[in-house]
Amino acid sequence: MNLLEEILRTLTRLVEPYLSTVGMMVVATLLVLYGDNINKTIKRQINHYHFLLRTLLFILVCAFGYGLLLTWLAPLLSQFLGQIPRLYLGISVLGIVVLLGVLAERKRIL
Repeated sequence: MNLLEEILRTLTRLVEPYLSTVGMMVVATLLVLYGDNINKTIKRQINHYHFLLRTLLFILVCAFGYGLLLTWLAPLLSQFLGQIPRLYLGISVLGIVVLLGVLAERKRIL
């Protein structure tokens, strides 16, 4: 086994036990990055409704909608990550984290 393969396998061993946490982290980060876009779109769609209904809909979307997205998408993403060949799993997770950082920087969140 060459050095590169050993590094990739070590990275995978470090990441593999935390795939469910990684899935949740990715989905939560995407919601943080793009939640404002979702909220603005929803505001435009419900702008013509009465204040109380708008408030109720907004609470439902923020409290339950985002929660459902997180609890539904995180396990799916974890399963998807589990399908990546072991040799490339660690580097794939690292690449996802770097990509999320780049997306955050472009949105000026950091």
